Amino acid sequence: MAHHTTRMSHPLAFAAMSAAALLTILTAAPSAVAATGSPAPECVEYFQSWRYTDVHNGCGETVSVTVEYTNGQWAPCRVIEPDGWATFSGYGTNGNYVTGLRTCDPALVTAERA
Repeated sequence: MAHHTTRMSHPLAFAAMSAAALLTILTAAPSAVAATGSPAPECVEYFQSWRYTDVHNGCGETVSVTVEYTNGQWAPCRVIEPDGWATFSGYGTNGNYVTGLRTCDPALVTAERA
């Protein structure tokens, strides 16, 4: 009876190891959550649909905000001028609704990506 062994090709093995390393880095890296602050001021409001979440800065000063979702996902930090708008992801077909807006520091988020 012949003994069969399964061998992975070198490119496939390299791809599998690379994917595992990337997952390790992603889970160890600080997330945008670390760069969030307090709840956004009441003058900053959002309007969500399945495709987009539009955020309006009704404050008299510039604000930096991120959007938090029901599945724990966070959006990138965005700087919005007074009376300005920013567009984030909507709730999608899976119903990933916005749970709130939080202040953030765009410099910290940028530093994490560098």
